[in-house]
Amino acid sequence: MKKIMLIFGTRPEAIKLAPVIRELNKSDWATGCICVSAQHRGMLDQVLDVFDIIPDYDLDIMKHGQDLFDVTSKVLLGLRDVLRKEKPDMILVQGDTTTVFAASLAAFYEGIKIGHVEAGLRTMDKHNPFPEEINRCLTSVLADVNFPPTELSKNNLLAEGVAEEAVVVTGNTVIDALLWALEILEGESHDGVKKLQQWILNKIGDDRIVLITAHRRESFGQPFIDMCNAMKELAAMYPDIHYIYPVHLNPNVRKPVNEILGKIENFHLIEPLNYLPFIWLMNRSYLVLTDSGGIQEEAPSLGKPVLVMRDTTERPEGVNAGTSIIVGRDKGNIISKVAQLLDDNNYYQKVAQKSNPYGDGTASEKIISFLKNYLTQTDRY
Repeated sequence: MKKIMLIFGTRPEAIKLAPVIRELNKSDWATGCICVSAQHRGMLDQVLDVFDIIPDYDLDIMKHGQDLFDVTSKVLLGLRDVLRKEKPDMILVQGDTTTVFAASLAAFYEGIKIGHVEAGLRTMDKHNPFPEEINRCLTSVLADVNFPPTELSKNNLLAEGVAEEAVVVTGNTVIDALLWALEILEGESHDGVKKLQQWILNKIGDDRIVLITAHRRESFGQPFIDMCNAMKELAAMYPDIHYIYPVHLNPNVRKPVNEILGKIENFHLIEPLNYLPFIWLMNRSYLVLTDSGGIQEEAPSLGKPVLVMRDTTERPEGVNAGTSIIVGRDKGNIISKVAQLLDDNNYYQKVAQKSNPYGDGTASEKIISFLKNYLTQTDRY
């Protein structure tokens, strides 16, 4: 039996690796071992609960005021003993966090194979998104096998000199997780979802909802203030539209959001949502205004237009397909594009009905199928 260790630390990583863990658990040729860094403690634990994931190791690195130096060094040092004890045949990491890079470096130091899920996404600007762009690039250098979600991300890797036999296009596992979550929502009644549904019924009824998420560090300061002012003007322009913003816990987000948007009647600032209530809310919304990466992948599967409040995106496939529109952080541009989608139903339908370029829900199966052949061929060693 081969041993694969999955290492992750944030909510998005947990969401995107959950279906990989499920697929691995079905196998008769490998065992899985799970190590979490808890780079984001509370948000990570919510997802572990939803998908019934119990870590074998928990580095529990999160502390108040931690910076990139803290996260990198704690993950690297914390994994030293774990990797030496477990001696996995391979680690799997997902995405672009500091946990991903530090875990890959730790595995490299121990001579352990590295598989990178969601590899090859690029903006070609190492400062944007920060530090995620450079985390992805460095992880690709370290990885033995890369699982890009699309042909475009595969081509990015090949252009950087990654060997073609080490690159396997799979689609994005976030679609696997989304379809799994929709099954859970259909089959079970969850307190968090029921509570949100009742609140929506009492506060909003059948009115249209614009869902907002914004928290990226490269927007902090004046760009973030401009984004908030755009939302404020939109709320005044469209008093019959309700704007729901689950506000990130970072004080650089909370302070301007509460100061600018806190007293607007049709603007609802709520606490961050667990994964299942958030998926339900996204499905209930009319459109999404975000700077998130994962939402750019999820929303098209729900038929929701996505306006991206960033100057660049490492997910240009959605932009090319027409499911996502980059509006940047310019107040006038944000207002103009949201207004177009709210006012022009033909344009809205054109964007909403585009097909999702990020996969069909079989990415996890493809990853595990490839690894079975890869890890059981002894001539690779």
